[in-house]
Amino acid sequence: MGREIKRVPLDFNWPLDKEWKGYVNPYYKAKECQKCGGSGYSKTARLLKDRWYGYASFKPEYRGNKPFTPDDNLIQIMAKRNVQHNGTFPFAIDQEAARLCRLFNKSWMHHINNLDVEALIKAGRLRNFTHKWTGEKLEPKEPLYIPSAIEVNKWSLYGLGHDSINCHVVISAECERLEKNSTCENCQGEGDVWPDQESRQIYEDWQRTEPPTGDGWQLWETISKGSPISPAFKTPEELAAFLVSDEYSWKENDKGTTYKQWLTFIKGPGWAPSLIILNGDIKTGVQTAAEIA
Repeated sequence: MGREIKRVPLDFNWPLDKEWKGYVNPYYKAKECQKCGGSGYSKTARLLKDRWYGYASFKPEYRGNKPFTPDDNLIQIMAKRNVQHNGTFPFAIDQEAARLCRLFNKSWMHHINNLDVEALIKAGRLRNFTHKWTGEKLEPKEPLYIPSAIEVNKWSLYGLGHDSINCHVVISAECERLEKNSTCENCQGEGDVWPDQESRQIYEDWQRTEPPTGDGWQLWETISKGSPISPAFKTPEELAAFLVSDEYSWKENDKGTTYKQWLTFIKGPGWAPSLIILNGDIKTGVQTAAEIA
Protein backbone atom coordinates (compact mmCIF):
# COMPACT_ATOMS: atom_id res chain seq x y z
CA MET A 1 0.00 0.00 0.00
CA GLY A 2 1.40 3.42 -0.88
CA ARG A 3 2.49 5.31 -3.99
CA GLU A 4 3.15 4.05 -7.50
CA ILE A 5 4.22 5.63 -10.77
CA LYS A 6 2.30 4.56 -13.87
CA ARG A 7 3.00 5.32 -17.51
CA VAL A 8 -0.30 6.30 -19.09
CA PRO A 9 -1.38 8.20 -22.23
CA LEU A 10 -1.05 11.95 -21.89
CA ASP A 11 -4.77 12.32 -22.58
CA PHE A 12 -5.71 9.73 -19.95
CA ASN A 13 -8.61 11.41 -18.16
CA TRP A 14 -9.80 8.98 -15.52
CA PRO A 15 -11.03 11.06 -12.50
CA LEU A 16 -8.47 11.64 -9.78
CA ASP A 17 -9.02 9.86 -6.46
CA LYS A 18 -11.47 7.45 -8.06
CA GLU A 19 -10.60 3.75 -8.11
CA TRP A 20 -9.70 2.59 -11.60
CA LYS A 21 -12.59 0.60 -13.10
CA GLY A 22 -10.24 -2.22 -14.07
CA TYR A 23 -9.47 -2.83 -10.40
CA VAL A 24 -13.09 -3.00 -9.22
CA ASN A 25 -15.02 -6.21 -9.87
CA PRO A 26 -18.53 -5.09 -10.92
CA TYR A 27 -20.07 -8.53 -10.55
CA TYR A 28 -20.21 -8.82 -6.79
CA LYS A 29 -23.81 -9.80 -5.93
CA ALA A 30 -23.34 -11.66 -2.68
CA LYS A 31 -25.08 -10.43 0.44
CA GLU A 32 -23.98 -10.58 4.04
CA CYS A 33 -25.01 -13.80 5.73
CA GLN A 34 -27.87 -12.94 8.05
CA LYS A 35 -27.28 -15.94 10.29
CA CYS A 36 -23.72 -15.04 11.30
CA GLY A 37 -23.76 -11.31 10.57
CA GLY A 38 -20.98 -11.72 8.03
CA SER A 39 -18.49 -13.14 10.50
CA GLY A 40 -18.46 -16.65 9.02
CA TYR A 41 -18.51 -18.08 12.54
CA SER A 42 -20.98 -20.49 14.13
CA LYS A 43 -22.99 -19.43 17.18
CA THR A 44 -20.45 -21.07 19.50
CA ALA A 45 -17.51 -19.44 17.72
CA ARG A 46 -19.18 -16.02 17.80
CA LEU A 47 -19.56 -16.28 21.57
CA LEU A 48 -15.91 -17.28 21.90
CA LYS A 49 -14.86 -14.37 19.70
CA ASP A 50 -16.82 -11.96 21.86
CA ARG A 51 -15.09 -13.40 24.92
CA TRP A 52 -11.73 -13.05 23.21
CA TYR A 53 -12.26 -9.32 22.71
CA GLY A 54 -14.11 -8.71 25.96
CA TYR A 55 -17.54 -8.12 24.45
CA ALA A 56 -19.15 -11.08 26.26
CA SER A 57 -18.93 -12.23 29.86
CA PHE A 58 -15.49 -13.68 30.56
CA LYS A 59 -13.43 -14.51 33.64
CA PRO A 60 -9.74 -15.51 33.71
CA GLU A 61 -10.79 -18.56 35.69
CA TYR A 62 -12.50 -19.87 32.54
CA ARG A 63 -8.99 -20.59 31.22
CA GLY A 64 -7.57 -21.71 34.55
CA ASN A 65 -5.83 -18.38 35.16
CA LYS A 66 -5.76 -15.89 38.02
CA PRO A 67 -7.03 -12.34 37.40
CA PHE A 68 -4.52 -9.52 37.18
CA THR A 69 -4.40 -7.41 40.34
CA PRO A 70 -3.40 -3.75 40.79
CA ASP A 71 -0.27 -4.90 42.64
CA ASP A 72 1.06 -6.95 39.72
CA ASN A 73 4.41 -5.55 38.60
CA LEU A 74 3.48 -5.21 34.94
CA ILE A 75 0.16 -3.54 35.79
CA GLN A 76 2.00 -1.04 38.00
CA ILE A 77 4.52 -0.28 35.24
CA MET A 78 1.76 0.35 32.72
CA ALA A 79 -0.27 2.42 35.18
CA LYS A 80 2.71 4.65 36.02
CA ARG A 81 3.51 5.08 32.34
CA ASN A 82 -0.06 6.07 31.52
CA VAL A 83 -0.35 8.49 34.43
CA GLN A 84 2.97 10.16 33.64
CA HIS A 85 2.07 10.40 29.97
CA ASN A 86 -1.24 12.08 30.76
CA GLY A 87 0.32 14.41 33.32
CA THR A 88 -1.99 13.43 36.16
CA PHE A 89 -1.03 13.24 39.83
CA PRO A 90 0.81 10.27 41.38
CA PHE A 91 -2.18 9.31 43.54
CA ALA A 92 -4.01 8.42 40.32
CA ILE A 93 -1.66 5.45 39.74
CA ASP A 94 -3.74 3.14 41.94
CA GLN A 95 -6.93 4.15 40.15
CA GLU A 96 -5.27 3.58 36.78
CA ALA A 97 -3.96 0.18 37.87
CA ALA A 98 -7.47 -0.81 38.94
CA ARG A 99 -8.87 0.39 35.61
CA LEU A 100 -6.31 -1.64 33.67
CA CYS A 101 -7.19 -4.75 35.65
CA ARG A 102 -10.88 -4.32 34.88
CA LEU A 103 -10.02 -3.89 31.21
CA PHE A 104 -7.57 -6.79 30.88
CA ASN A 105 -9.45 -9.28 33.05
CA LYS A 106 -12.53 -9.21 30.85
CA SER A 107 -10.76 -10.43 27.70
CA TRP A 108 -9.73 -13.97 26.84
CA MET A 109 -6.90 -12.64 24.65
CA HIS A 110 -4.99 -11.69 27.81
CA HIS A 111 -5.70 -14.95 29.60
CA ILE A 112 -4.91 -17.79 27.23
CA ASN A 113 -3.83 -21.12 28.68
CA ASN A 114 -1.27 -23.71 27.59
CA LEU A 115 -3.77 -25.41 25.28
CA ASP A 116 -4.25 -22.12 23.48
CA VAL A 117 -0.48 -21.66 23.24
CA GLU A 118 -0.19 -25.17 21.80
CA ALA A 119 -2.77 -24.34 19.12
CA LEU A 120 -0.95 -21.14 18.19
CA ILE A 121 2.44 -22.87 17.97
CA LYS A 122 0.92 -25.62 15.81
CA ALA A 123 -0.43 -22.95 13.46
CA GLY A 124 3.00 -21.34 13.13
CA ARG A 125 2.17 -18.34 15.30
CA LEU A 126 4.11 -16.74 18.21
CA ARG A 127 7.26 -16.80 16.12
CA ASN A 128 8.77 -13.95 18.13
CA PHE A 129 8.96 -16.50 20.97
CA THR A 130 9.87 -19.62 19.01
CA HIS A 131 12.26 -18.07 16.45
CA LYS A 132 15.28 -15.79 16.41
CA TRP A 133 16.61 -13.35 13.83
CA THR A 134 19.90 -14.48 12.30
CA GLY A 135 20.56 -11.21 10.52
CA GLU A 136 19.01 -12.49 7.32
CA LYS A 137 15.90 -14.43 8.31
CA LEU A 138 13.95 -15.94 11.20
CA GLU A 139 15.15 -19.38 12.27
CA PRO A 140 13.63 -21.74 14.87
CA LYS A 141 15.39 -21.58 18.20
CA GLU A 142 17.50 -24.60 19.13
CA PRO A 143 16.52 -26.37 21.25
CA LEU A 144 12.88 -25.82 20.38
CA TYR A 145 11.38 -23.20 22.69
CA ILE A 146 7.71 -23.21 23.69
CA PRO A 147 6.63 -20.16 25.72
CA SER A 148 4.38 -20.53 28.73
CA ALA A 149 0.90 -19.06 28.78
CA ILE A 150 2.10 -16.57 31.41
CA GLU A 151 4.82 -15.29 29.06
CA VAL A 152 2.38 -14.88 26.20
CA ASN A 153 -0.20 -13.15 28.38
CA LYS A 154 2.37 -10.60 29.57
CA TRP A 155 3.37 -10.01 25.96
CA SER A 156 -0.26 -9.50 24.99
CA LEU A 157 -0.45 -6.64 27.49
CA TYR A 158 2.84 -4.90 26.82
CA GLY A 159 3.98 -6.13 23.43
CA LEU A 160 2.45 -6.12 19.98
CA GLY A 161 -0.30 -8.47 21.13
CA HIS A 162 -2.51 -10.88 19.26
CA ASP A 163 -3.90 -10.23 15.80
CA SER A 164 -7.11 -11.50 14.20
CA ILE A 165 -5.31 -14.60 12.91
CA ASN A 166 -4.36 -15.63 16.45
CA CYS A 167 -7.97 -15.06 17.48
CA HIS A 168 -9.20 -17.34 14.70
CA VAL A 169 -6.68 -20.07 15.51
CA VAL A 170 -7.55 -20.15 19.21
CA ILE A 171 -11.31 -20.07 18.59
CA SER A 172 -11.12 -22.87 16.02
CA ALA A 173 -9.05 -25.03 18.36
CA GLU A 174 -11.46 -24.46 21.24
CA CYS A 175 -14.45 -25.36 19.07
CA GLU A 176 -12.68 -28.57 18.10
CA ARG A 177 -12.09 -29.42 21.75
CA LEU A 178 -15.77 -28.72 22.47
CA GLU A 179 -16.74 -30.82 19.44
CA LYS A 180 -18.59 -27.85 17.99
CA ASN A 181 -18.52 -26.52 14.43
CA SER A 182 -16.58 -23.26 14.22
CA THR A 183 -18.04 -22.08 10.90
CA CYS A 184 -21.50 -20.87 9.98
CA GLU A 185 -23.52 -23.64 8.34
CA ASN A 186 -25.44 -21.15 6.22
CA CYS A 187 -22.46 -19.55 4.46
CA GLN A 188 -19.84 -22.24 5.17
CA GLY A 189 -17.67 -19.69 6.91
CA GLU A 190 -17.47 -17.21 4.04
CA GLY A 191 -19.57 -14.51 5.64
CA ASP A 192 -21.67 -13.87 2.55
CA VAL A 193 -24.25 -15.73 0.47
CA TRP A 194 -24.55 -15.71 -3.31
CA PRO A 195 -27.95 -15.71 -5.06
CA ASP A 196 -26.80 -18.57 -7.31
CA GLN A 197 -23.68 -20.37 -8.48
CA GLU A 198 -23.78 -18.71 -11.90
CA SER A 199 -23.47 -15.23 -10.36
CA ARG A 200 -20.60 -16.40 -8.22
CA GLN A 201 -18.78 -17.94 -11.19
CA ILE A 202 -19.08 -14.73 -13.20
CA TYR A 203 -17.58 -12.83 -10.28
CA GLU A 204 -14.72 -15.29 -9.88
CA ASP A 205 -13.98 -15.35 -13.63
CA TRP A 206 -13.55 -11.57 -13.74
CA GLN A 207 -9.95 -10.49 -14.26
CA ARG A 208 -8.24 -7.30 -13.17
CA THR A 209 -7.09 -5.03 -16.01
CA GLU A 210 -4.48 -2.29 -15.92
CA PRO A 211 -5.05 1.23 -17.26
CA PRO A 212 -3.81 1.91 -20.79
CA THR A 213 -0.08 2.54 -21.17
CA GLY A 214 1.48 5.57 -22.81
CA ASP A 215 4.17 8.25 -22.62
CA GLY A 216 2.76 10.12 -19.63
CA TRP A 217 3.96 10.00 -16.02
CA GLN A 218 1.30 9.78 -13.33
CA LEU A 219 1.22 9.18 -9.56
CA TRP A 220 -1.22 6.59 -8.19
CA GLU A 221 -2.19 5.61 -4.67
CA THR A 222 -2.39 1.93 -3.79
CA ILE A 223 -3.98 2.31 -0.37
CA SER A 224 -7.35 1.54 -1.93
CA LYS A 225 -7.64 -0.79 -4.91
CA GLY A 226 -5.75 1.91 -6.80
CA SER A 227 -6.51 5.33 -8.23
CA PRO A 228 -4.63 8.21 -9.92
CA ILE A 229 -3.84 11.17 -7.66
CA SER A 230 -2.09 13.45 -10.15
CA PRO A 231 -2.61 14.43 -13.78
CA ALA A 232 -0.42 12.78 -16.42
CA PHE A 233 2.69 14.79 -17.35
CA LYS A 234 5.11 14.62 -20.26
CA THR A 235 8.23 14.30 -18.13
CA PRO A 236 9.26 13.13 -14.64
CA GLU A 237 10.40 16.69 -13.92
CA GLU A 238 6.96 18.11 -14.62
CA LEU A 239 5.32 15.53 -12.38
CA ALA A 240 7.81 16.20 -9.57
CA ALA A 241 7.17 19.94 -9.86
CA PHE A 242 3.43 19.36 -9.54
CA LEU A 243 3.89 17.16 -6.46
CA VAL A 244 5.69 19.95 -4.56
CA SER A 245 3.26 22.63 -5.71
CA ASP A 246 0.56 24.08 -3.46
CA GLU A 247 -1.99 22.12 -5.45
CA TYR A 248 -0.66 18.78 -4.15
CA SER A 249 2.00 19.14 -1.43
CA TRP A 250 -0.53 19.70 1.36
CA LYS A 251 -1.57 16.02 1.25
CA GLU A 252 -0.72 14.48 4.63
CA ASN A 253 0.82 11.21 3.38
CA ASP A 254 3.34 13.08 1.19
CA LYS A 255 3.87 16.25 3.21
CA GLY A 256 7.47 17.42 3.36
CA THR A 257 8.70 15.38 0.38
CA THR A 258 11.13 17.50 -1.66
CA TYR A 259 11.36 17.95 -5.41
CA LYS A 260 14.63 15.99 -5.47
CA GLN A 261 13.09 13.10 -3.51
CA TRP A 262 10.07 13.00 -5.80
CA LEU A 263 12.21 13.04 -8.92
CA THR A 264 14.46 10.27 -7.62
CA PHE A 265 11.40 8.20 -6.75
CA ILE A 266 9.72 8.80 -10.13
CA LYS A 267 12.80 7.86 -12.12
CA GLY A 268 13.88 5.10 -9.74
CA PRO A 269 11.86 2.57 -7.77
CA GLY A 270 8.49 4.01 -8.78
CA TRP A 271 6.74 2.28 -5.89
CA ALA A 272 6.82 2.71 -2.12
CA PRO A 273 4.63 1.97 0.91
CA SER A 274 2.88 4.82 2.69
CA LEU A 275 5.18 4.93 5.72
CA ILE A 276 8.44 3.30 6.75
CA ILE A 277 10.01 3.17 10.23
CA LEU A 278 13.78 3.30 9.79
CA ASN A 279 16.11 3.45 12.80
CA GLY A 280 13.23 4.65 14.92
CA ASP A 281 12.28 7.49 12.55
CA ILE A 282 8.95 7.55 10.73
CA LYS A 283 9.22 8.70 7.12
CA THR A 284 7.04 8.49 4.07
CA GLY A 285 7.77 5.56 1.80
CA VAL A 286 8.67 7.91 -1.04
CA GLN A 287 11.26 9.75 1.07
CA THR A 288 12.86 6.51 2.22
CA ALA A 289 12.83 4.97 -1.27
CA ALA A 290 14.51 8.09 -2.64
CA GLU A 291 17.21 8.00 0.02
CA ILE A 292 18.18 4.39 -0.63
CA ALA A 293 17.79 4.51 -4.42
